[in-house]
This record gives sequence, structure tokens and C-alpha cells, in this order.
Amino acid sequence: MLSLFGQYESNVRCYCRDFPVMFKRAERSFMFDIENRRYIDFLCGAGSLNYGHNHPYIKRAIVDYLSNDGILQSLDLHTEAKYQFIEELQHGILAPRGLDYKQQFVGPTGTNAVEAALKLARKVTGRHSVVAFTNAYHGASLGALATTASASKRAAAGVALHGVTRLPYCGFLDGDDDGRHVETMLTRPGNGIDPPAAIILETVQGEGGLQAASPAWLKRIADVAARIGALVIVDEIQAGCGRTGTFFSFEGTPLVPDIVCLSKSLSGIGLPLSVVLLAPRHDVWAPGEHNGTFRGNNLAFVAGRAALELWRDETFLANLRRNVDVLDAWLREFAQTYGLVAKGRGLIRGLEFGDPALAEAVKAEAFRRQLIVETCGPCDSVVKLMPPLTVEADVLTEALHILTAGVLAAGLRAPLSRVA
Repeated sequence: MLSLFGQYESNVRCYCRDFPVMFKRAERSFMFDIENRRYIDFLCGAGSLNYGHNHPYIKRAIVDYLSNDGILQSLDLHTEAKYQFIEELQHGILAPRGLDYKQQFVGPTGTNAVEAALKLARKVTGRHSVVAFTNAYHGASLGALATTASASKRAAAGVALHGVTRLPYCGFLDGDDDGRHVETMLTRPGNGIDPPAAIILETVQGEGGLQAASPAWLKRIADVAARIGALVIVDEIQAGCGRTGTFFSFEGTPLVPDIVCLSKSLSGIGLPLSVVLLAPRHDVWAPGEHNGTFRGNNLAFVAGRAALELWRDETFLANLRRNVDVLDAWLREFAQTYGLVAKGRGLIRGLEFGDPALAEAVKAEAFRRQLIVETCGPCDSVVKLMPPLTVEADVLTEALHILTAGVLAAGLRAPLSRVA
């Protein structure tokens, strides 16, 4: 049956090559194939299913909405579904965190949110260039792709990618993580760098190898941006919506962004939805200056409101904290035992194997045991773990046992000094 996909679907497909089965249904932390085999899903739609598959509370909201003939597509017209989403994002998420942002609905993809953010920063400042970082990933459309560091993805553009100054991310230069190099390059006379409109960053580099920026590095970036008059854009598309253990990945850091890009798990159930949060003083758009037909996805508004309401539920929050603690403890012990490096933060975590072939073998062995994980990093040498925020305690334990078995089957052994 799978031959049909090879015959009629474009060669551009990728995830299905690593996980070559036909899936039929999904619930909670699981996907099931057409033979009803159960797989634990720690890929989570590349971060678009933070609350697992078909979360019952979110699913009930969209089923009820459909049953009542709710509006599905509305461009940017006012609708009740959009009103309720805006209200919940404002009063349930932003206000309790002391964040003052306006909400801009853009096209349904994360990369369109990045495009809008870059355009806005250039319009606000009157400058043309932006600063982006090594190992960054911000999307596949041309503006976002210019800020992306991956050579293979950039090459696919087929045109020159302009308007970006690339600087080293936290830890890129032999463990230097305090941002002095970035500060020097952006502030010292004679640097030859045009004053940037914005500095765009991820606090955890989701595709770039799960490097997490230190609070000190983020503070220095914020201070530098203020000094040179650049806006700070934080790309929360993969690291946001709870993935790091807090709703925003920059919570608890010294950084308060001028612009925030949200997508992926914003709808809570995999429906396309993207929002740009912008400080009110930066809302200089003329009507229609950045638009898109599908920025009025009302079913996603309904689902998104329900997902945001979960952040008022203490049981949900307590389970999330438990899962973060369990995974962190396991990673630290496992990495120490096998001489690996634990990466990431919260529930966007990974193990750096150093050898891409070994990481690939671990991924394959995990899938053979019915656990879905992916690899990431500039050389794909990091095995990436993104369990649902709602993963059940016994399922998390089962998945970590499977991963251990996969690592051993792939040929990794603990160094003798650690065994002794």
C-alpha cells in the first residue's frame, strides 16, 4: 500500500521515510497503524501536538462548534470564536505574566509569523538588515529562510538570501556563552555591520541541536538590542506553548521580547494557527499591509481557546511539572552513565551522540520498538525527545525504557570507568 505514496506524492516528503507505516488513528500519547499496532509518539507533530492527540477537552470544543454550524473561515472579520480566543490569550496567558502585547493574526504557518515579524521590525526601525544566529531555524519561506542557518535548507531557495548578519549563538564558540562576541560585533566602531532592525532568536534551538541559551546570554542580547535600537524577536514556534515547562520559553529569563512568534501548538490539536504578539508601540501596520486568506481559521480559534484554558487547571500544571522533573532526572543520569550530553530544557530535550550514524541507529531501533523520536542538529547527531506535555507517568517510563533498549541495540555501551 505504501507504494502509492512513492508513486504519486512528491519526493519532498521526509518524516514518512523514517517511519514507514500507515497510521490510522491517534489518542493521547499514542498513534496506531492500520494493523492496530500502538506507537508512543515523542515527535508530536514536530511540536504541533503539545497536548497529545485528540485531547478530549479540546476535541469536545471543536465537535460542539461544528455541530452548531460555527463559522469556519472568516478572513479577518469579527467572529465570536476569535473574540473568545483573543480574550483567553489576553486574560488567561498574557495578563497573569505581566506581558503587554497586541495580537496579530497572520497566515496559518509559523514561517508566515516570522515573515510578518521581520517586515514589522523593518517598518518600525526603517532599517533593512536583521541579526540571526548560528544553527537557527525560522522557516522555509524566503525571508524566514534567510534567517535560517541550515545549509541544505538555504540551498533549496535557489536564489541569494540577503539582509541577515549571522552571529554565534550561546555556546557556539568553544563553550563561550556570555554573548561578549555578539556585543562586540554589534557595538564596536569599525564593525562594518549595518545597524539591524531586529535580533531574532530561539531560546532553545529546536531544529539546530537543542542548544538552550543561558539567562546571562539572553540578558546581554536584550541589553545590546536596547543599546543599538534593534527590536528583539523571539521565535516561540517550537519552544513555546508549554514545551519548555512554562507557556513561553522566555519566562523566568531577563528577556522581554518586542515581538513574539507563536504557531505549532497554539491551536492545541494540530489545526493551523499563527499569531504575532507585538508591543503596542510597534503596531504601525496600515490596514491590510500584511494579510493572508487563511488568517481567520475559526476552528483553530475554538481549539486554541480550549487549549489555553488548560493553563488554568492546576492538575494539568502539576502533571507538567512532574513530567519535566522525571525527564530531566532520567536524562542527567543516562547522559552521565553513557558519556553523552543532555540537551534542551523542559520537554524539548535530547541526547547528543556526536556520531550522526549512531543517532540514526538509535532512532531506528526506537521505532522498531514502537517509539517515535527524531534527530536534529547541524549533523543530525542529537536524538530529540518531545513527549506530550500531558504524557502519562507510566507511558513516559515505558518510553524511556524503550529508548534505553534502543541505545543499547544501536551499539552504545557505558564507558568502563563509569561501569566500574
